[in-house]
Amino acid sequence: MSKETLSMAREAARILSDKKAEDIQVLDLSKLTVITDYFVIASGNSDRQVQALYEELEEKMEAKGYTPLYKEGHRGSRWIVMDFNGVIVHLFYRETREFYSLERLWADAERIPVAIG
Repeated sequence: MSKETLSMAREAARILSDKKAEDIQVLDLSKLTVITDYFVIASGNSDRQVQALYEELEEKMEAKGYTPLYKEGHRGSRWIVMDFNGVIVHLFYRETREFYSLERLWADAERIPVAIG
């Protein structure tokens, strides 16, 4: 876990909050897996809102110098994944998030409090 990846995760959560994402969670996976340090998980109420969250996050993160290494599902999907090399962002349509329940799958991960508002 590095300060830069934590800062990146918090910035992603803030951007998503500003765009009215719901139930934003930041999970610290650094002690559980080598695939990433953090998951940022957020929901939207419609496919259109999920797409808008994705577009806003990509634009604002790139403006801060964080370019995603990988993106999946960004063309009309109910689950979009963006890998920022140390922070993986999952954007879900609400019902899809409930079905896959990543928070339950990674129940041992520490929840990072993020000041959003």
